[in-house]
Amino acid sequence: MAVKVKPGGKVVGILLLLGAIYAGKVLWWDKRPQEAKASAVIGSVALPDAPEASLKGNAAKLALPESIVSMNSGTKISWRVMAWNSQFALMYANGGPKTTKNSLIDKAKLQIELVRQDDCNKSIADMVKFAQEYKTNPNATGVFASFMGDGMPAFFAALAKELEPLGPDYQPIAFYTMGKSYGEDKLMGPVEWKRDPKTAIGKTVSGVLRDGDINILIKWAGDNGLRVNPDETTYDRNAINLVAANDFLDAGAKYIAGYKETRKLIIDGKKTSKDTTVGVDGVATWTPGDVNVAQKKGGLVNIASTREYASQMPNITITIKKFAYDHRTDIENLIIALAQAGDQVRSFSDAKAFAGDVSAKVYNEQNGAYWLKYYNGVEEKDVQGLTVPLGGSMAFNLNDAANTFGMGKDAIDRYKIVYSTFGDILVKMYPEIMSTYPVYTQIVDKSFLASVVANHPELLEGTAIQEKYAENITSEVSSKSYQIQFETGSSVIKANSHAVLDEILKSAVVAEGLKIGVYGHTDNIGNETANTKLSNERAEAVKNYLMGKGLPVSRIESKGYGSTKPVADNNTNDGRAQNRRVQIVLGS
Repeated sequence: MAVKVKPGGKVVGILLLLGAIYAGKVLWWDKRPQEAKASAVIGSVALPDAPEASLKGNAAKLALPESIVSMNSGTKISWRVMAWNSQFALMYANGGPKTTKNSLIDKAKLQIELVRQDDCNKSIADMVKFAQEYKTNPNATGVFASFMGDGMPAFFAALAKELEPLGPDYQPIAFYTMGKSYGEDKLMGPVEWKRDPKTAIGKTVSGVLRDGDINILIKWAGDNGLRVNPDETTYDRNAINLVAANDFLDAGAKYIAGYKETRKLIIDGKKTSKDTTVGVDGVATWTPGDVNVAQKKGGLVNIASTREYASQMPNITITIKKFAYDHRTDIENLIIALAQAGDQVRSFSDAKAFAGDVSAKVYNEQNGAYWLKYYNGVEEKDVQGLTVPLGGSMAFNLNDAANTFGMGKDAIDRYKIVYSTFGDILVKMYPEIMSTYPVYTQIVDKSFLASVVANHPELLEGTAIQEKYAENITSEVSSKSYQIQFETGSSVIKANSHAVLDEILKSAVVAEGLKIGVYGHTDNIGNETANTKLSNERAEAVKNYLMGKGLPVSRIESKGYGSTKPVADNNTNDGRAQNRRVQIVLGS
């Protein structure tokens, strides 16, 4: 069932930058020795979203587009897209690889050709070529591109540098998001990793280096306080190690074939001359790589995915600033069409099936039923009898897009947090590759979306994607303790701990798929009844802080355990300090 998505597919990796790194919060491990890169702890919390019909009641079901190519005289656009189900809204709106009659794009008076392009480097070259041509020819066909938002810091860094000679008007901008990955990008590993993340220490994961799927691993590891060795040429028994794959299908193939390679050992942070042989214990991939693993060997389950880290991979659309400003009405009409399409795809099964059929034509792979199946996501038994979720993406309506860019009711700019979090990770982990990246306000232009939101309230009737949270956490994905400072004997949080709380908040926003457990703990000094009361009040204070920043009350549970769950020796000062902690658990 393998679909041969090209090697660069969905990898927001740039040749100059060796690709994008994204995940939660980065914590470097001690000092990096000259001989070897130090393993790193990266990542932090998570949040969710659940599918439901966005239009209800007497919602208008639109007629499906015709198959005849439109001959309208509107603005021409060539749009680079990866083979990715998060583009179902665009597929439906355009009606085919080229805009068809009576499609939403046709009604917007645009002529769009969708071109599959899985190689990000080629997309950069196409954008640069277009900008150069547009500077001398205002009638040139516009070029758009869509990519995973968490990889955009690296993509923009490379593209902005290439376009610098043309002047500030020809810099790239992001102006919309039409959907997101919602489970198909994932880390697969042995069942033990799910039961106890620490069993992944000293193990290996195969994946495309500096790709989004590897970064799901990095975030999951960081959420659990585990280190990741960023050097694929060495082996660190005290960290999770990476095995380089040529593409996401090769990542699974290495596991299936029992691939092995020789590595240099790292001991005490130093690369030694000693060799060891490593195999592949886990896989970072996306559909259909996960299908291949399940059907050809099995034995791996989903450890973490974009279902849990549900804000990590929005589909972000970009173009050149001057083209967008010269065609403001066209851009706004495009947003209107995509917003309507998102509602249709989410609400009506034949609209969704139609989008699958168009996807097969655009990607020139499989058939509509295949793309529809893995857009919806399924659970299947692997060859060893384990149940494995496969696939999963989501189309956005206008409310979803507004929520992504901070225009929703909670005012949380999810994409700003995603962009800056992953940009910072890339700079910290690979400073020799990428020393900086463009600031958010330089590359994200909300003016087009803001205009549509303000002038078309009728498009906001569609219900945004929402998550139904369990009352209590019964299954943990990760657990990590934080040293949050309170006033002595009090639940008043000290101001110097606000930065720690904000990091927890950011990580939660990046991964919108899990309930958050906030658990307070104390040392054993004093009366246990008083300790339990104080730990409960401190956990509640952290919960209230997160709620004050926009997280819903239904998403957070809090509890105090007093001194009943120590993690260190209460007979020492250091041990008691470790036991005075706030534990953040992510689960469902």
